[in-house]
Amino acid sequence: MSVTILSVETSCDETAAAVVVDGTTVKSNIISSQVDVHRKFGGVVPEVASRKHLELVNHVIREALDEANLDFSSLDAVAVTYGPGLVGALLVGVSAAKAIAFALDKPLIGINHLEGHVSANFLSEPELALPVICLVVSGGHTDLVLITSIGQYKLLGATRDDAAGEAFDKVARVLGLGYPGGPLIDALAASGDDTAIHLPRAYLAEGSLDFSFSGLKTAVINYLHRAEQKGLPVNKADVAASFRRAAVDVLVDKTLLAARKHQISTIMLAGGVAANRLLRQEITYHAAREGKRVIYPPPVLCTDNAAMIACAAYHKYRRGDFAPLTLNAVPSLPLGQDRY
Repeated sequence: MSVTILSVETSCDETAAAVVVDGTTVKSNIISSQVDVHRKFGGVVPEVASRKHLELVNHVIREALDEANLDFSSLDAVAVTYGPGLVGALLVGVSAAKAIAFALDKPLIGINHLEGHVSANFLSEPELALPVICLVVSGGHTDLVLITSIGQYKLLGATRDDAAGEAFDKVARVLGLGYPGGPLIDALAASGDDTAIHLPRAYLAEGSLDFSFSGLKTAVINYLHRAEQKGLPVNKADVAASFRRAAVDVLVDKTLLAARKHQISTIMLAGGVAANRLLRQEITYHAAREGKRVIYPPPVLCTDNAAMIACAAYHKYRRGDFAPLTLNAVPSLPLGQDRY
C-alpha cells in the first residue's frame, strides 16, 4: 500500500505545500516566496511573514492538491514543520495542518525543519546508504551532523554565533546588494578575485567542529569602513569573492575533518547555502581526493520547500510516530529532539 502525504512548510518566508507518495515520488511541490515583500526591509520581518502566510496557506495547499490531481480523501497523513523557525510563521502552518488532520481523521506528523533539509537528499537518492556526515548550512543554522540511520542524528558541531547564511546576508547588506544575500554574493563573486583581500578563517580550537562567522563578517565591515575613511575605491566583486572563499574554506575543512574523525565515506549537503556553487565545487573536489563521495539536492530542494518535509514524514509514518492535535510551534527545536 502506497502512502500519500500532504505536507505544509511555513517556518520562515516561504509558504509551501507538497504531495509526496512513499517519501520519494513528488506529485507536487508548491512554493510561494515572500522575497519581494521582504526585500525592501533588507531581511525577513517576522510579523509581515506571518500575515503573508495567513493570506497564502490555503491557496498553496489547494494548488498542491490540484497539481497532484488528488483531493483530501486521497491522503493518508498530514505533515507540517513545527520548528525551528519564526514562531508566528510556524503557527500558521501548524494550525492549518492540525485542522486538516482533524477534519479528515488522519494522522498528523510534526517535522523538524532541519530534518526536512537533511531528507531532501533522500528525495534525490532514495537508496542512499548510511552512515553519512551531513553539513546543514542555511540562514539560521550551520551544523555538522552524523546520521547513523534515518531519524538518528548526532550533532558534532554547530555555529557559536552567526550562521553561514546569516553572514552572507549581512555582508550583502553592507555591500548594498540587497536581499537575499546568498545568491547575490554568489553571483557577484563569480567576477571577482578571491585572493584580492585577506580575510580571517575562524577554525577555533584545534580539532573543533564548531563554526564562527561573526569575525569574518566583522572583518569585511571593517575593510569597507577603512576604505571609505581613506577615500579608497572598493571592488565589490573582489570583496564578495574573498568573503565567499573564506567562508567556504572553513565549511569544507571542518566537514572533511568530521568525516575523517568518524571514518565516514559519504558527505551530504543540506540547507539553502548548500546551493552555493563554490561550496559544491570545493567540497566535491577535496572529498574526491580523499576517496569520499559528496551528494546534495538540486537547488529547489535546498531552499525551504514542503517536499522535503513530506519525505521526512514518510519515515515517521512507517514507524507510527504521530503527533497529537495539541502540537504547538517550537521555534528553537533541536534536531533529533521531538517535543510532542
